[in-house]
Amino acid sequence: MPTPSRKRLSSPFHERVRLALEELDRNRVIERLWGKDHRLWNDDPTEITNRLGWLTVHEQMRDQLDSLRHCVAEAQAQNIRDVVLLGMGGSSLGPEVLRASFGQAKGFPRLWVLDSTVPGWIRSVINALTPSKTLFLVASKSGGTIEVLSLFAHCWELVHKATKHHPGAHFIAITDPGTGLEQLAREHGFGQIFTNPPDIGGRYSVLSLFGLVPAALLGLDVAKLLDRAADMAAQCKTQSPIEANPGAYLGAVMGSLAKSGRDKVTVITSPTLSTFGLWVEQLLAESTGKEGTGLIPVAQEPILRPSSYGDDRLFIYLRLQKDRNATLDRQIQALRNARQPVVQLDLRDRYDLGAEFFRWEFATAVGGHLLGIHPFDQPNVQESKDNTTHVLNTFQSTKRLPALVHHRPTQAATDLLSHLKAGIYVAILAYTTPSRLFEQAIAQLRKTLVARHHIATTFGYGPRYLHSTGQLHKGGPSTGLFLLLVDRMVPDLPIPGKPYSFGTLARAQAAGDLQSLHTHHRHALCVQLGRDPAQTIKTLTAALAPDRSSTRRSAASPRQRKVSR
Repeated sequence: MPTPSRKRLSSPFHERVRLALEELDRNRVIERLWGKDHRLWNDDPTEITNRLGWLTVHEQMRDQLDSLRHCVAEAQAQNIRDVVLLGMGGSSLGPEVLRASFGQAKGFPRLWVLDSTVPGWIRSVINALTPSKTLFLVASKSGGTIEVLSLFAHCWELVHKATKHHPGAHFIAITDPGTGLEQLAREHGFGQIFTNPPDIGGRYSVLSLFGLVPAALLGLDVAKLLDRAADMAAQCKTQSPIEANPGAYLGAVMGSLAKSGRDKVTVITSPTLSTFGLWVEQLLAESTGKEGTGLIPVAQEPILRPSSYGDDRLFIYLRLQKDRNATLDRQIQALRNARQPVVQLDLRDRYDLGAEFFRWEFATAVGGHLLGIHPFDQPNVQESKDNTTHVLNTFQSTKRLPALVHHRPTQAATDLLSHLKAGIYVAILAYTTPSRLFEQAIAQLRKTLVARHHIATTFGYGPRYLHSTGQLHKGGPSTGLFLLLVDRMVPDLPIPGKPYSFGTLARAQAAGDLQSLHTHHRHALCVQLGRDPAQTIKTLTAALAPDRSSTRRSAASPRQRKVSR
């Protein structure tokens, strides 16, 4: 069973964690958490008592194993080659971890996670498919998510044209009971409708049907995944000694160190688990980023020498046995030697992800208690949604979107440089299509900000991040600088039945979020990516890190410059 590394945190971090664990013990937090006592977080039970189903959902899911096997058998009977998950946030990030970590099993279809309104991204997925051999999972807890319903309308039209008869057989719904999506699925004759237990928030839903239906279709041993989660849940009931409780220990580390200024929870993983940080990002950011406090998760950031980091970091290393860990192990030891706080979590194999999902959910609940916040609501997420709706309504009446003030890359760099200081983080938010060159350019941008300016960086694709870190951006600490990168959205894609396109929707979401950030007095600016997004990022990076040799030449005396010529 994966447990925290026995290498103790160095002083004074260990002492802070010890005091936090004593506080948890004194207040009987473990007993009360399992008893679903809402007063651990708030006197008002709203969005708490009906959001704690994640504690035992792994037990309920045993009853769904036959239904999941039937789902897989039906897909095989249809000769399905590809499965596309249409979802956002909690409905998509857990399946993305499983897809990337396990890959495609022999004899099972490929899984695609489509959680974007950017037309280029949608087209890149759809062009790789044969609609008549594809199964679409339409996943939404609320059943009314604008991105999911827009993607469904597009995919329904594709399948209808390709098959003519019974297009519903190519669709499966995953939602809560009684939602609009459940009704839509019945009206369209979906092949299957999975109704999830309603007492689970989206970001805590990976061990429910939202995560397990995609897992089963990928060919995973779902029972084994649930077994690992159950083992971790049993360990998280430990009350004495409380430091032997893996979820309580991790929560105490994150909560106590955040209160001392180390609120940048930097997740480092073995290569196979590289996407796990994206799931952690949503869980921590949306759960704790409120009331001016919160844990700031840092995922997939390039790892640099210890001198590059400030004193606002906590490092958590998920180490998968038999993975390519040699370089990572050396880098982690260097951080320990530099007296940075490091917690190591060891996984025997990929199925221990089931255990980690539960550990982190439990730790987030514990950390929320220590921070004095309510980890199950998301009060600021709705703002950007409302702003998007307002922008779209204005567009429908005027046929114009609000003008986004675009900075040139060099202007954006100058602006960022004037605001960088200790404790700041830069959130890079990109409304564009992923590509290898673009992501390499983003990695170099993040590396430059960390190495040259010693600040933390986060990166998220829009509109995905609105359902992930968006809550933290508005409700969390006011230490973020926000850089929106917006694609030209050319060529565009229509949304069937709507008077606006996917490109218009994506731009409306960027504009709506920018308005929300400014409303909360966050420093945010926008850069148009142009025809070559990767080159735009390279220009921005170069402006943030002028060539040192040219800097030395410009600082040299006139006599020195004459000699050098």
